[in-house]
Amino acid sequence: MNDQVISRVNVLGVGVSAINMTQAIDIFDQWIRNKEHHYVCITGVHGIMESQQDSRLRDIHNRAGLVTPDGMPLVWISRWQGFSNVHRVYGPDLLLRVCQHSVAYGYRHFFYGGADGVAQTLADRLIHRFPGLNVVGTHCPPFRELTAQEDEAVLHMINEKQPHFVWVGMSTPKQERWMAAHQGKLTATALIGVGAAFDFHAGLKKQAPHWMQRSGLEWFFRLLTEPRRLWKRYLTNNPKFLYAMCLQTLRIRQYEDEWLF
Repeated sequence: MNDQVISRVNVLGVGVSAINMTQAIDIFDQWIRNKEHHYVCITGVHGIMESQQDSRLRDIHNRAGLVTPDGMPLVWISRWQGFSNVHRVYGPDLLLRVCQHSVAYGYRHFFYGGADGVAQTLADRLIHRFPGLNVVGTHCPPFRELTAQEDEAVLHMINEKQPHFVWVGMSTPKQERWMAAHQGKLTATALIGVGAAFDFHAGLKKQAPHWMQRSGLEWFFRLLTEPRRLWKRYLTNNPKFLYAMCLQTLRIRQYEDEWLF
């Protein structure tokens, strides 16, 4: 089987993978087959805009094995640039698709993140939904920076279970920084940051209706459900993103393809 090479779309200096869900699954199979090790950023407008303020975070994205288009604006931009194959690779949907796919192949999963007990609740619900799913462990770290000794213990715990996938349920940019810092120390094939997917599939938070997801209005649904936490993210970042994309499209401001170097 020939290995795929996925192109990237320059979105304000972040290389977003021109990919769809089927291709993402194929890429994971390819990595496992070739014994490769990568981390995956599931990125929408929030991640792109955070990367404008933090060059380290932008570099983390551009060194990722994949940067999937989590939000519809990134899908539309990719298609406008000629990548008609691109569809949304949304973190909660990717988690379900990979788990479903894994049953036939025996892939092993570890869930890291969330509030106390959330990762285990998530694992239990996924095992019920996908009989035969091989979950080898869960861990909910404290909401503070770990000591060196604690971090070493976490690495040992995860590596001892030998998962193919480590699903990371933290917020952006915390989960991206965690994955980048631990790539090369963890033996898993893929570290995948899926953020709120833990709470969604553990039954703790509601997802937007599908029509809102498809039309690019999921941000509005989340703003209505968590206004105090998310108002600044959406009401500040979204206009700034539109303005910056206009400047890039009109070539008033240009961004280097840093992932090519």
